[in-house]
Amino acid sequence: MKYTVTGATGNLGQLVVDQLLADVTPSDVRATIHNPKKASLFEQKGIETRTIDYADVTSMVDAFQGTDVLVYIPSNIYNVLQAVSEFEKTLQAVQTTGIKNMVYVGFYADQERNPFVMSSYFGYVPRRLASTDLHFAVLKNAMYADPLVPYLPELIERGAIIYPVGQAPLSYISRNDSAEAIATVATTPALRNNGQLYTLTQPESYDMDTLATIMSDITGAKIGYAPMTLSAFIEAYRAEGDGVELVSMYHAGNLGLLSTVTDDFKQITGHDAQPMPSFLKAHYQK
Repeated sequence: MKYTVTGATGNLGQLVVDQLLADVTPSDVRATIHNPKKASLFEQKGIETRTIDYADVTSMVDAFQGTDVLVYIPSNIYNVLQAVSEFEKTLQAVQTTGIKNMVYVGFYADQERNPFVMSSYFGYVPRRLASTDLHFAVLKNAMYADPLVPYLPELIERGAIIYPVGQAPLSYISRNDSAEAIATVATTPALRNNGQLYTLTQPESYDMDTLATIMSDITGAKIGYAPMTLSAFIEAYRAEGDGVELVSMYHAGNLGLLSTVTDDFKQITGHDAQPMPSFLKAHYQK
């Protein structure tokens, strides 16, 4: 079996490749990359690399040759039309090369009334895959826990979490846990052959007061919860270029749309995802 992973140089993609190597040999894994300079990340592990461009079907047809299972990790962008176009071009390459199995990595903010700017894209892909003759599975990640770790020094300085989500809880998953589930589904036909939809979360969700308490206990600093308004949050992060997009996600959280908790991770792997307290404790360093 040949497993091809797109977006392999990203934070999640590298972990997916490493998780696959726990079950299959390096010769069974192919990493597709956008920057040829990063090929050494995989070549030193004995993994074949191919350079692709999501906007170029020909490049993907060449890269996907001989693939049995494609693990598709989409671009991290906030442009619905571009994301749909990239997926459709990828699907064209999949069909041209005769790939029969696909694992798609999505996001759980995909409800019809979800105001997150990318919700329509994440809702579109499972429906589009259902219209094909592919064997496929969709894994929807909850919010990543990982960015909270480098964010802790700022929270300590502020003395408070500022997410504009009111009292609604948020669900999280670590990238490492996500990668384990993705690799397990990719290598287990029974988990990916029938259009399965999985939502990957930790065992429980956390309202911001509870999350602040957890962070305070781990860091030894007093962290509370002082939510910004949606407009103030946009202004605070406008300079980083994604204030509007981020606030649309937290608006969804405020509506209670990002609180989903499932046992899908345990059903896939046989054990619980790492909960937030132990995750932060394991990764935070003063």
